[in-house]
Amino acid sequence: MPRTPGLSARWKFTLSYAAIVVVAGAVLIAVAWWYLLRYLPDNDQGLLFTSPNRYLLSRIFGRAAAIAMVFLVAFGLLGGWLLAGRMLSPLDKIADAARLAAQGSLAHRIRLPGKADEFRELSDVFDDMLAKLESHVAEQRRFAANASHELRTPLAISQSLLDLARQDPSRVDAELLDRLHTASRRAIDLTEALLLLSRGDRRLFDRLPVDLSLVAEEAAETLLPLAERRSITLEVTGGTATTNGSAELLLRMVTNLVQNAIVHNLPAGGTVTVHVEPQHQACVVRVENTGRVLPPDLVPTLTEPFQRGSERVRSDDHAGVGLGLAIVHSIVRAHDGALDIAPRQEGGLRVTIRLPGR
Repeated sequence: MPRTPGLSARWKFTLSYAAIVVVAGAVLIAVAWWYLLRYLPDNDQGLLFTSPNRYLLSRIFGRAAAIAMVFLVAFGLLGGWLLAGRMLSPLDKIADAARLAAQGSLAHRIRLPGKADEFRELSDVFDDMLAKLESHVAEQRRFAANASHELRTPLAISQSLLDLARQDPSRVDAELLDRLHTASRRAIDLTEALLLLSRGDRRLFDRLPVDLSLVAEEAAETLLPLAERRSITLEVTGGTATTNGSAELLLRMVTNLVQNAIVHNLPAGGTVTVHVEPQHQACVVRVENTGRVLPPDLVPTLTEPFQRGSERVRSDDHAGVGLGLAIVHSIVRAHDGALDIAPRQEGGLRVTIRLPGR
């Protein structure tokens, strides 16, 4: 934003300090003049040391007062300039860090030494902002690279199949069409997942009352055929728990959790439990499943986009696009909630979501 040139903060501080010093000195001189000279006789006769009078004393006092005022002006300007430079030096460091950040360098930190004050608090807040911004930018870069890589695979497969069909139309059969449909379906699913993830991050939805118990029942009813095909017992327990949010996004959140719990489970005979309850002015949704024992270092990476983990990769038609838990995490954050993922000792995961109660 273009601005007209003006005095720097240092000059404003200097002039303000000098003005305060001069005004304070003038008040002291006026008070001394008033109380010292008002009680002396006003005549020009007599000696000062034998018969003090206002005339002689005012001539001496006036000259000294003028010299003092000149000294106060000089002292105010010099002292204000030095003091302003010392007091505003942290702002110069903060401004330099802001310029570096504007140029794209987010690794720089101010780290002002010394005890806590307003400038150091501002410096610490700015450092925290830079750290979070650097982490967010790095995450977005990884996300863009992974999204490009994930999209390139189905598109490259589709391109190869179409080239094959153009070169030899007689080889167009049901198998080729099925492979082309699968590749296209995967690209569409990935695109829809990316759009949903973006929508959750931007919080573009209306907040209305939503009963999470009904959402859990709807998600379980939708995925019951998948659970039955895999011989997995799916159960919904708990009671009414109402929060404010988007019914569509919350349904997608629970559906993703239940689908992950079904897909990443035992080959047969596994269980999935969805429990909903109000708790301390909050709504709790807990999804537990059986499965393999997961290493602790794998769990924190499950909410990152396209991070599937070698132990959780599936080769069937429900392999997914690697955005299931990332979408869940995005929706939970958009609803001002908290997501906790913990491995169960006997195998599988326990995912707990806490959302604000209505």
